[in-house]
Amino acid sequence: MSDVAEQAMATARAFIDAFNAQDHERLAGTLNYPHVRLAKGAFETIATREDCVARSHQVAPALAEEGWDHTVVMAMEVVHEGPDKVHLAITNHRCHADGTVYKPFDTLWVVTLQDGHWGVQFRSSYLR
Repeated sequence: MSDVAEQAMATARAFIDAFNAQDHERLAGTLNYPHVRLAKGAFETIATREDCVARSHQVAPALAEEGWDHTVVMAMEVVHEGPDKVHLAITNHRCHADGTVYKPFDTLWVVTLQDGHWGVQFRSSYLR
């Protein structure tokens, strides 16, 4: 596997680790901006790191309400890669504290290199 692919996959894993820890600042550091997400038929643009931290705090109660405890990456595959952009096909499972999977979903992430920083810049998920 190329160094570029390894870096993109490490960035995606860092995102999931920060998400699982609900470390909003660290999560924001795994993105490049503007960050765009397509889910449930709608685009959402997160313009800045500060916006990401605020949005992450806002999502936390909804995760608790649905009984989310952690997300597991079941599969991650490099679909396309270039020197400054990698497309990753990922299968994630949202799980309860006992490990029960309640929301499996597929997602496509675009990880980019901007000013020497690898970050997730686009996510398109089949999360319901």
